[in-house]
Amino acid sequence: MKRVLGIILGGGAGTRLYPLTKLRAKPAVPLAGKYRLIDIPVSNCINSDIVKIYVLTQFNSASLNRHINRTYNFSGFTEGFVEVLAAQQTPESANWFQGTADAVRQYLRVLLDWDVDQYVILSGDHLYRMDYRLFVERHRETGADITLSVVPIDEKRASDFGLMKIDRDGRIIDFSEKPKGDDLKKMQVDTSVLGLDPEQAKRSPYIASMGIYVFNKEILSDLLIKSPEKTDFGKEIIPASAKDYNVQAYLFDGYWEDIGTIESFYDANLALTRQPQPPFSFYHKEAPIYTRARYLPPTKLVDCHLTESMIGEGCILKSCRIHHSVLGVRSRVEEGCVIEDTLIMGSDFYEPFAERQSGRKRGIISLGIGRDTMVRRAIIDKNARIGENVKILNKDHVEESNRESEGFYIRNGIVVVLKNAVIADGTVI
Repeated sequence: MKRVLGIILGGGAGTRLYPLTKLRAKPAVPLAGKYRLIDIPVSNCINSDIVKIYVLTQFNSASLNRHINRTYNFSGFTEGFVEVLAAQQTPESANWFQGTADAVRQYLRVLLDWDVDQYVILSGDHLYRMDYRLFVERHRETGADITLSVVPIDEKRASDFGLMKIDRDGRIIDFSEKPKGDDLKKMQVDTSVLGLDPEQAKRSPYIASMGIYVFNKEILSDLLIKSPEKTDFGKEIIPASAKDYNVQAYLFDGYWEDIGTIESFYDANLALTRQPQPPFSFYHKEAPIYTRARYLPPTKLVDCHLTESMIGEGCILKSCRIHHSVLGVRSRVEEGCVIEDTLIMGSDFYEPFAERQSGRKRGIISLGIGRDTMVRRAIIDKNARIGENVKILNKDHVEESNRESEGFYIRNGIVVVLKNAVIADGTVI
């Protein structure tokens, strides 16, 4: 793996994850109470012995930069690094990244300086655990120019994805973007060719791209230079390459979730509380997920009733009931609160006791969730100040609403309280 360079695509403005991306880059969005999205692909790389990693991003990258600088510091005796490459003006290009391929093209001169054989190109907003060594080995064994990681898909979900057809050798020969009807039927393949047993192959006769690729160094350079008008890997560069290059499929048959929307992000986080076995586990001895070490104190619970929940470090919970929820670091929940089906991202700092007391006397709402508040099916972003006797329930079952001036949005029926928002005492949402 010393001959492999990792490239993580940080994504665009993250409009599908807005308002969580209002003040941060998409890869910097908090995950599972203590991690960030970027920790998933970076940890997969490190666990696969890929330790030269670039992260390409262009929107709100300050917090992402800070997280990476504080988290991933390799020994000076290795070539290992994790470094952000943000969009910038150069003599060759005065434009922002126009797509996934264009982002890599604009930094191609930096990437070509490394003496490597392959580039592993990854997405920054997926939740999965993968050993890229097996991915690269498959690429090398088949003599591929490009290899795509694919997931088996059943017929019910197939039309939501870009699908591929393969021949008996696993070579990709056709692409179709979200086909339906007869066009969908034409994209059926024998997934046993890629390693599924006959029963699994029958249940999942389609394959969809994960947006994860291995490119040979020279091939990537040639494709990006000779087709400057093509800006996207999945929709333009790779489909146009299938005829002239050996484009192979590598089957990944584990848990994989694209968490690029508010609903999928919410569902993926709360699925981590599932019993007895969540779809994705952070308790993996051989392949841990790394993140910043914060050295926080243990969580303090005072007369609380907790069921099917995950609680981050440094929280203070008093006489409350919490069910099927995820609470991030430094979360504070006061007496009489009921929290259900909710993701609370926590806080970046503690508010001293004296400051909280004097603030309440002056009518300032304290950091965290105030007493006798009820929250159900919501995402509470960092540093939010929720007053006392508040009800965040989406009582009118609204699907979509922009109430930014009031401190929240509603997306897919999920109430999203903004980072640093203040929700007054007695508010009903």
